[in-house]
Amino acid sequence: MITYVLILFFFTVPLYIPYNAKWKANTLNVAGGFGPGPTLNRLHCPMGLWVIQNQTVVIADSLNHRIMKYRFGSKYGRYIAGKNIQGYRNHLLAGPTDIVFDKRSNSFIICDYHNRRVLQWFPGNKEYEKVLVGNVECFGVALDDKGYFYISDTGQHQVKRYKLGKRRGVVVAGGNGQGGRLKQLNHPTYICIGEDQVVYVSDSWNDRVVQWNKGAEAGVIVAGGNGKGKDRNQLDHPAGILVDRSGTVYVADHWNNRIMRWYS
Repeated sequence: MITYVLILFFFTVPLYIPYNAKWKANTLNVAGGFGPGPTLNRLHCPMGLWVIQNQTVVIADSLNHRIMKYRFGSKYGRYIAGKNIQGYRNHLLAGPTDIVFDKRSNSFIICDYHNRRVLQWFPGNKEYEKVLVGNVECFGVALDDKGYFYISDTGQHQVKRYKLGKRRGVVVAGGNGQGGRLKQLNHPTYICIGEDQVVYVSDSWNDRVVQWNKGAEAGVIVAGGNGKGKDRNQLDHPAGILVDRSGTVYVADHWNNRIMRWYS
């Protein structure tokens, strides 16, 4: 099982990060950090995450088959979804990979990867969960500011856009088979959405990040795309991405164990 390092897209409106921003060399641990395990102070292969109000981080704890919530300053998390047991029945998950929170519906949208479904989870509601999309290898999920959600489908090598409550989605990136041409994707994973519903995709097996404008028939490479490698113009299995308002791309270069910044 691959453990992905993830930079995430926290908000539905792109951030602006100054060109000369200074980054702290030392980090602050906000969840886990005690080795892999199923207890409330541990994580096992954490993947996608989302930050909500009051400095709370929600994490797809993949190999524990659960979604956890950690408040800032607390060593122990709380369950949001899943039971530490892999399964398909109600209230169970199997290898969740990503999560977002939709304020409009007050619900979480979860990529339940190994169960091949996208779930809408209502915390504290009798209608606890609902399958939004079935029979899909959903890996990444994102929201835009117009109320749509997007999922990357690693099986069909495409990204689709959905309206909550609608079963049919629209292909917005890829969808032309597996491959390395600009109109194709190869195992897309994490995604983020810019202004005007521009889609940015970690095209992981093509070792590149691709931008697809709304209605475009092909993408534009904005990071990598120079073959697998560790030079500064290369990536090796890109994972989590963030794009700010100036078009600067931040990407977790997974197998190179580094975070890269690519200017527009």
